[in-house]
Amino acid sequence: MTGNLVLASQSPRRADLLTNSGYRFTVEPANIDERLHPGESPSDHVARLAGEKARVVAVSHPDALVLGADTMVVVDGDVLGKPESDEVATSMLWRLSGRTHQVLTGVALIGGQRSRCEIASTEVTFRSLRPDEIAWYVDSGEPNGKAGAYAIQGRASRFVTGIVGSYSNVVGLPIALVDTLIRSFAT
Repeated sequence: MTGNLVLASQSPRRADLLTNSGYRFTVEPANIDERLHPGESPSDHVARLAGEKARVVAVSHPDALVLGADTMVVVDGDVLGKPESDEVATSMLWRLSGRTHQVLTGVALIGGQRSRCEIASTEVTFRSLRPDEIAWYVDSGEPNGKAGAYAIQGRASRFVTGIVGSYSNVVGLPIALVDTLIRSFAT
């Protein structure tokens, strides 16, 4: 079963992480409603979405291992999703400036009648940012489509002063956790 892996995500970053880690897989994005439910905690949210993505795709791949994932940035208990505008991206970056925040990724794996879901958490610290740096970064377009309005593997790497936990989790997929889950299905 481990030879047939399906990534239930359209994220090019997740695909790159899997490819660079030596996995062979196919991609079939799941189309689900990703809105936060009232009263839902960030960790419950990423776990629910990862599971839903995997379940939706697993229906058409009963003999495969289906991997679903969802990543979010959390600061002061607030979820910073993907910014809808440059103004929202700017506001998010101001909230992260000079602070430590959390990046959570729910990872779900479904194979046959078995399923597992785990959550990875990484702390990321940004140095204090100047208004011109935030404007430069937002103007680059890189914050678009990124949880928390930044990509640690890109230009925003110059803002990061510390990280505790999985770097690949901040990019979008905690590879060591994925490997542990896949290996658990082989036994």
